[in-house]
Amino acid sequence: MKSMIRYRRLIVTIVISAVILIAAVFVWAHKAIADSMEEQVEAIRDTVSRRALQCYVIEGAYPESLDYLVENYGLAVNTEDYKIVYIPYAENIPPEVKVIYKKDK
Repeated sequence: MKSMIRYRRLIVTIVISAVILIAAVFVWAHKAIADSMEEQVEAIRDTVSRRALQCYVIEGAYPESLDYLVENYGLAVNTEDYKIVYIPYAENIPPEVKVIYKKDK
């Protein structure tokens, strides 16, 4: 009888441990994916900003639009997955660049 109770406790302990382990792996994977998306957004923002700076160095003025960077500086934009907001202020002031990941496609 005592061995049967110990066996049941062992099974319950194993099941609970497995559930906790699976939950921990799920949370870790979700965080890793979220961090990866954040890094991609930051990389895109940095790339657009660098291309705008390159335009400023070569031409003496920041571009008026994102399309100018695409057409003249080879910037490739993934508009299917990301929304890029390019806000120019003046020819000698760096533009504001915002990148938003489109969760729902």
